[in-house]
Amino acid sequence: MNIRHATTEDTLHIFNLVQLYAERGDVLPRTQVQIDLTINDWLVVQINNTIVGCVSLLKYNQNLAEVRSLIVSDKLQGQGLGAKLLKAIIIEAKKRKIPKLFALTRAQDFFERAGFVLSNREQFPEKIWRDCDQCPVKDNCDEVAVELILIRNSDQNQLNNTFRLHKSREMKETHT
Repeated sequence: MNIRHATTEDTLHIFNLVQLYAERGDVLPRTQVQIDLTINDWLVVQINNTIVGCVSLLKYNQNLAEVRSLIVSDKLQGQGLGAKLLKAIIIEAKKRKIPKLFALTRAQDFFERAGFVLSNREQFPEKIWRDCDQCPVKDNCDEVAVELILIRNSDQNQLNNTFRLHKSREMKETHT
């Protein structure tokens, strides 16, 4: 089992997985073009050279990203692959210094085991504007919003101040 960043060669495999689960109503559909354009935001799980799971990270702004299209093949569910994919995408978000993650899900317990907490969908108007307004079940949605704080505001301020201090020192060094 190998979890890795997706490449353009994975686009069709990811599309096929997403398409299957979108037809069942488990995830929103994505086109091959959408997947290919965002391929750097996808992780895949591969077993014996076969992609059996995927997840993507959609950044809305510098402070917020969505965990979406988290899929594990039916025949491999219950083996912890989804949890490993979720952990990997959380690590990726931390590397990108994204302070807050959210997801809309029917699997609240799954996300809570990873540290997410129940939230209010209205806290994520970006998601509503982007996806929910086009969703065929928007008026009867059974998904809940969950969120995970990765960097507290005070931590983010400290990171920004450290960055500014570092940049200021660089500027002084280049001018002396």
